[in-house]
Amino acid sequence: MVAVTRTPRSGWIEQGLLALATGGPDAVRIESLAQALGVTKGGFYGHFANRKALLTEMLETWERESTDAVRAQVESEGGDPRTKIRRAGLLTFSDERLPIDLAVRDWARRDPTVAERLRRVDNYRMEYARELFGKIYSDPDEIEARALLAFCLAVGRHFLAADHNERTHLEVAGRAADLLVGDTPEH
Repeated sequence: MVAVTRTPRSGWIEQGLLALATGGPDAVRIESLAQALGVTKGGFYGHFANRKALLTEMLETWERESTDAVRAQVESEGGDPRTKIRRAGLLTFSDERLPIDLAVRDWARRDPTVAERLRRVDNYRMEYARELFGKIYSDPDEIEARALLAFCLAVGRHFLAADHNERTHLEVAGRAADLLVGDTPEH
């Protein structure tokens, strides 16, 4: 007799986050997730009561990976505050995390519960940015402004469709980040 391998709970959550990133919350369907995982949908109910429970777990996973996990990695790799600010931005908005983050932001526009979770995540991220900028600058107004601008650059640049003459979008964003963290010849 062949042993039956159960798809772990984390597999359903990961596949759900991939579906969310590519198609929004409406794309998170038990049947399509089972098909993508190569299993029957019956295994889903061994882990979750229903689709809503999966969506909640997906958001909890996104929140944890977007906050505590990013901060832990940034802190464990060390460096000066400027290095940490850059690393936090790169990790938070990496190719892997960014599509999920943008999908959650879109979802939050239509769902107050998701909006509240997004607010909590953004507040956590802003507080960490304030903490790091506070190690470089002493003026509370400058710390707040730099944290806001850094966050707006990280999130907003993905919505900008403008050209930058002979420069790439990534080159211009990198230079903007240099200016924000004071990583310029004048500093």
